Amino acid sequence: MPELPEIETIRRVLEPQLAGQRIREMDIRRPEVIAYPSAGEFRRGVEGQAFTHLERRGKFLTACLENGSCMRIHLRMTGCLLLTPEDWPEEKHTHLVFRLEDGRELRFSDVRRFGRFWLFRKGEADSRSGVEKLGEEPFADGFSAAYLRERLGKRRKTVKDCLLEQSVVAGIGNIYSDEILFAARIYPARPADSLTAAEWERLAAAIPERLHYFIDRNAVTPEEYLAGKGQGYRNTPYLQVYGHAGEPCPVCQTRLCRTVIGGRSSVYCPVCQRAEK
Repeated sequence: MPELPEIETIRRVLEPQLAGQRIREMDIRRPEVIAYPSAGEFRRGVEGQAFTHLERRGKFLTACLENGSCMRIHLRMTGCLLLTPEDWPEEKHTHLVFRLEDGRELRFSDVRRFGRFWLFRKGEADSRSGVEKLGEEPFADGFSAAYLRERLGKRRKTVKDCLLEQSVVAGIGNIYSDEILFAARIYPARPADSLTAAEWERLAAAIPERLHYFIDRNAVTPEEYLAGKGQGYRNTPYLQVYGHAGEPCPVCQTRLCRTVIGGRSSVYCPVCQRAEK
């Protein structure tokens, strides 16, 4: 699933290209992709409207339109947004096509069809997508060790599981929780209530630092993004622990270990991230 760095990359690639572009017509091939309102209302609500800008909140992308409406998007596991020339070969499982006045097309494809779109009119509250339940943004002024400790400091749940709770910190998933905990030198299966004050400080510093790092590493041109079909920018070469079980730790050369926490794979260094307090 795309996490915060990937969604931010998509926003940065698409926003300069979409701003000011008007939607001439919309082709809805899989109506179930439209979560709200009905597919027909959605189409009528966006046709003829121009994009103003794109916003990101956690793993949600929001396309803002000139009439004050907003199109909220969650890519879920395999969703992909591509802005293409009209004659560009179409990806399999393309479910929505926004045809723009300049001849280009904004296409949404999704192999597993879990991705969803919502359209909210100007002034309409979003009580449907789940964005209102999100916790603090990792780059917000209110994000701190004190915030994390207040929300998680009494929890017996593992710190890895806690980082995946979108109601606490918005945007972190399985990949970056591993990277963050490695940078903070915290064993992923530690109960959150066992962390020391110094560890909360390290964790609060590592979260925005690692996310900024991977956003920077994700940076691609629109041409590179299109050539990679919206997938080629992912920062696999820069991951230090995720997906590297059995390989040497990049810090101490100890063999990285894999475990399962909350049904998800987790990779860590048994020396840099000792299990004991």
